[in-house]
Amino acid sequence: MASSLTKDAAAQGNPASDGKTFFGHPRGLATLFMTEMWERFSFYGMRALLVLYLISGGPDAKDGSQGGGLGIPQGSALSIYAVYMAMVYLLAMPGGWFGDRVWGPRKTVIVGASVVIAGHVVLAIPGQTFFVGLAMVALGSGLLKSNISTMVGHLYNGPSDKRRDGGFTVFYMSINIGSTAAPLVIGGIGQSVNWHLGFGIAAVGMALGLVQFLFGTKHLDPKSSQVPTPLSTEERNGWLRKGLFWAGLAVVFYAVIGFSGNFNEKWLLVPLGIIGILVPFVVLLRIKRDKDLSADEQSKVSSYVWFFVAAAAFWMIFDQAGSTLNVFAEKNTADTIFGLSFPSSWLQSVNPIWVLALAPVFASVWVALANRSKEPKTTAKFTMGMVMIGASYFIFLLPITLSSDGAKVTPLWLIGIYCMQTIGELCISPVGLSVTTKLAPAKYASQMMGVWFLANTAGDSVVNLLGQAGADLSGKGVLIGEAVLATLAGVIIFLNRKRINGQMNDVN
Repeated sequence: MASSLTKDAAAQGNPASDGKTFFGHPRGLATLFMTEMWERFSFYGMRALLVLYLISGGPDAKDGSQGGGLGIPQGSALSIYAVYMAMVYLLAMPGGWFGDRVWGPRKTVIVGASVVIAGHVVLAIPGQTFFVGLAMVALGSGLLKSNISTMVGHLYNGPSDKRRDGGFTVFYMSINIGSTAAPLVIGGIGQSVNWHLGFGIAAVGMALGLVQFLFGTKHLDPKSSQVPTPLSTEERNGWLRKGLFWAGLAVVFYAVIGFSGNFNEKWLLVPLGIIGILVPFVVLLRIKRDKDLSADEQSKVSSYVWFFVAAAAFWMIFDQAGSTLNVFAEKNTADTIFGLSFPSSWLQSVNPIWVLALAPVFASVWVALANRSKEPKTTAKFTMGMVMIGASYFIFLLPITLSSDGAKVTPLWLIGIYCMQTIGELCISPVGLSVTTKLAPAKYASQMMGVWFLANTAGDSVVNLLGQAGADLSGKGVLIGEAVLATLAGVIIFLNRKRINGQMNDVN
């Protein structure tokens, strides 16, 4: 994508800039934009293929599908997908911790990208190592994700910089360029030619992103290479002992379960689901109770909890685009539109295409309203986003009913549903990224980005536990319950907006 760099002598006061800008933003945004684009290319390519690969060759596969997958029943595949998504975002928390206390954001991104590449290489090799590669991709993505978002925040002159929300929206477009191309290239080749070739292409994409990042780091703010609160030798040894203890305990526990012959997927998926819900609660509680925080920081963390809970309900629905909606596209949706035939994984590109079309509009509207002192507050944006995501699932019930007799529905149903979800996403995700950097205590700069991604973890973990409890994740009852929950979360934010705005103090 062309950088569209233009001269700006003042560089709008940004210390990382050399006088050039990227769409009116600091030049370092271009480096982070391209890195995130390629990382999302690899991640969303994996997301488009995962459930389809898991069920391929099994009892729930579509007749005439490629085969060659793992043949896992659909219910188990949806839970595995939910756990994978939850772990990607759960690992963003230790990723932020490594950025804050061990390597600094820049080095942590380099390590994370390298692990993602290695993970996709493992996935590209047919054999029994599939879930090892999947775990490596989740780990690398977690290391990378929170730190690259933190570096975007470093480019701006504090929370009061009016370009900040617009900058995060431009950055958010990078995610959607990568996620638009991924299903078309990785999904199309993986689903139609060879699953493992698709996984291999994802490795190439992340490698391109890493090379670009290494060449472009000179444009980043110097803070991106610093370790804000480095570990002391004593702390480092303490964390190492704790890590080895818990790792050893897990190995012993699962060895006993395995040798007893009682191991099944629930022994893994249920504990991970419980961890995915408990960890966000414990982390937020620990930050809130930190006595080193000022009264102002404590108040801002309290306001943040409201947004976190609402976001968890949002991502619970939104992340099912790659599972519930993906399987519906494969089995219940026609594979032609306007005479064009396509693999079902291509429909995973619809949401990012909507983002690319609508994000510039949203960014321009926010800036224009901000210049007139009329921009909606974060509480209002969240309310709009929650109502839209809830409404999208109420609409989803219609094509489910129409296809209940085996008929194929038009892809236009999913295109419309993705449009509604995209509008909600643009009110939640870039705004949530921005407000996280604004409300984060200085002590927890990168870690708070990890906390924001824990909202995805919590939402996906709820879906996993529902599946493990025997709920039909594609059934109308579950879908209605999720829609009601998301809509209710938006209503609660709206009803408590004055209290939340007061806790945010100088942040709007």
